[in-house]
Amino acid sequence: MFLEDYNYSDGLLPVLFEIDADPRVVTNKPFANLSSISEFEGESEVLFMIGSIFHLIDIRHCDMRMWIVRMELCGDDKHDMKQLLTHMKKQHRGGDGETDLFSFAILLRRMGKFDLAEKYFHRLLKELPSNHHCLADVYHNIGLLADHKGDYDTSIQWYQKSLERKIRIRPSDYVGIGNTHNCIGTAYGKKGDHNRALASFNKALSLFDEGHYEDHPHIATYYNNIGIIYQEQNKYLEALAAYEKSLCIKQKRLPPNHPDLGTSFHNIGAVHDSLGHNDLALEHYDRALAIRIKSLPSQHIDIASTYENMGLVHEKKREFERALIYFQKAATIYRQTLSGRHHLVVKVEQNIKRVSGKVN
Repeated sequence: MFLEDYNYSDGLLPVLFEIDADPRVVTNKPFANLSSISEFEGESEVLFMIGSIFHLIDIRHCDMRMWIVRMELCGDDKHDMKQLLTHMKKQHRGGDGETDLFSFAILLRRMGKFDLAEKYFHRLLKELPSNHHCLADVYHNIGLLADHKGDYDTSIQWYQKSLERKIRIRPSDYVGIGNTHNCIGTAYGKKGDHNRALASFNKALSLFDEGHYEDHPHIATYYNNIGIIYQEQNKYLEALAAYEKSLCIKQKRLPPNHPDLGTSFHNIGAVHDSLGHNDLALEHYDRALAIRIKSLPSQHIDIASTYENMGLVHEKKREFERALIYFQKAATIYRQTLSGRHHLVVKVEQNIKRVSGKVN
């Protein structure tokens, strides 16, 4: 009915979803046939509960100038993301209307939907009372979003605001305070202020020592960030040691498809790349890519980053055709996610042009 009335002049094409849904295998996220109560006579209408998970089977183009996407509704224990989603629910579970909105905003940020996340965090600033327990965390997350935009001075201001409130309201929250010190260090690192960055990371580690939080996942993050600073200073052996400490903790504490594990394998690969260990670099990039493809949206720039780095290693090995394939995969994601003038888009296009001249 809707496809017959579609106007193709706007440059868009319709998509038809074919969904196989078996009520015998789905209990936690039910669905229902609403055809009998639909406003439109003769329309078949099925309502799926928010949070339903589908397995993508096939995408094809048909003669009607339409794309058809075939999906299957997953059973409660029949999908690869169960462990990761359970972990994230525990990490961001809310207890009331405001904290549920807070959890939703965090999830949007983790998905890379930064503009939407910022909208909801600023809504929370307007709606929450001045003594609400979530305010320090809202400040912190707005700082994260400013960091994503590259506005590091603004991000540090929000982090400092969060830090002051945390120290005043909950001084024994070593985890929360340490995490904000870590984010301040990350912003300083991106500004090129390595000394302040390392000081912030070490302050975060000392707070965790004080709180006796051995092998806490945040400690893995701090070691990872220390590794980044050493890597930028070309202290590759120190960087490798920090990254491996981080990975060891993550493997103990996180589910196997968690995106933070992908980050560790990617970073270790980058250090081996800098040391000239091409095969070890590719081995770690392969492991990073497998995790990132499973745990991140298909257009996430972290996936593109791993593709691009793999292309650079293959170029060093003079495997130019393989290098070109990876650069093109990276470029596809960058172009869909970033503006044409973004430095990542410009750089990968330069890589493609350079390697294309070396093929054959």
